[in-house]
Amino acid sequence: MSKIADRLAELGLTLPAVAPPVAAYVPAVRTGPYVYTSGQLPLVDGKLTVTGLLGAEVTAEVGYEQARLCGLNALAAVASVIDLDAVVRVVKAVGFVASAPGFTGQPGVVNGASELFGAVFGEAGKHARSAVGVAALPLNAPVEVELIVEVR
Repeated sequence: MSKIADRLAELGLTLPAVAPPVAAYVPAVRTGPYVYTSGQLPLVDGKLTVTGLLGAEVTAEVGYEQARLCGLNALAAVASVIDLDAVVRVVKAVGFVASAPGFTGQPGVVNGASELFGAVFGEAGKHARSAVGVAALPLNAPVEVELIVEVR
């Protein structure tokens, strides 16, 4: 078993199947020493389990868990083009949070993904990040996360 697979197992996690694209794109692309993922929704078996806006239909705590799921889906997308043991470091994560007017907790929500990357990769999981509030996301998802990782 690989080092990252062992770490995921220790965390009680398994990589899901890569979410099929909902439009004209691929889940991840490698170029040179980097893998870029497309935005990953919190899909489970191809379906959203939560929909709506943070600060209205969705609580920050639920949003955090949804962002964590987006992060796990992003790792699956990376793993679709390269073995996760080849990840040198997580470079940047971008989180989009569908937000009701007045909701300002986007950084705490996106921590769901960021803390997952730290738990999986340790020091190499520390990354630059943006957490952006938006009016709506595809399929009425509450959160979307994209990732850039450096690989060997």
